[in-house]
Amino acid sequence: SQRAAALGVLFALIMLLIIYSSGNGSEVFPYSRLRGRARRPPDLKKWGVKSGYLPVCGNKTLTARCHQCVIVTSSSHLLGTRLGTAIDGAECTIRMNDAPTTGYEADVGNKTSFRVVAHSSLYRVLRRPQEFVNKTPETIFIFWGPPAKMQKSLLKIIQRVSASFPNMTAYVVSPGRMKQFDELFRGETGKDREKSRSWLSTGWFTMVIAVELCDAVHVYGMVPPNYCGRRPPPRRLPYHYYEPKGPDECTTYIHNERSRKGNHHRFITEKRVFSSWAGLYNITFSHPTWP
Repeated sequence: SQRAAALGVLFALIMLLIIYSSGNGSEVFPYSRLRGRARRPPDLKKWGVKSGYLPVCGNKTLTARCHQCVIVTSSSHLLGTRLGTAIDGAECTIRMNDAPTTGYEADVGNKTSFRVVAHSSLYRVLRRPQEFVNKTPETIFIFWGPPAKMQKSLLKIIQRVSASFPNMTAYVVSPGRMKQFDELFRGETGKDREKSRSWLSTGWFTMVIAVELCDAVHVYGMVPPNYCGRRPPPRRLPYHYYEPKGPDECTTYIHNERSRKGNHHRFITEKRVFSSWAGLYNITFSHPTWP
């Protein structure tokens, strides 16, 4: 009878494992693998920016077009590079969230053609208009966030700030385009964003927007997908160049990539996708250079 009881317990454990592996547990991201893609990705150049980005005020459509763009990441890899002059010399410069330029001009420049801002960073950007609005009045802001949250409250806040700064040009990602971003993620990774408890990063939105708007894209400060797995491990660096006491970059990437509990960004998986897009969309990377 003891043997039968033990077999019963073993059977129950096996059934629990089967149930667990067939649920959300199977949606967790493997750390080192991207789904093999048997098809070409959708042509992001044909998405059409006019319908994807809605003006915060008025009815002016987003028609900007650049031959050569640079994306300035928020990475500490940019510190000490003295890239500011080269960045400011680019035709179009794209920055993210509340990454400042004041005090960091020598390394990251000042020119800001576009700033892509997540709903979670909106308040940090709008409460510092001297830094983000007045300093570079030519900047076009593109705000993204869950449609329900944007429509319920955040859009009104952006509109209020825009009314106070008539020179401010701002757009929000349309609900339809937000859905396209999710579908693109699923197509490129084989993972449903919601079922896998993943949050798209501002880097994901910024890269796609850059491909839409620019003929060629150069990215400064983004590490390649295998960077944090190197041996010996890379030296510790703050996740953001403007937060010297912030979390370590690789610790942040690995924790988000591997975590099963709660919602997380999948930074390393996104970088694998970017790597697969490099040849298709004329994307290059430096500081560090990608293999």
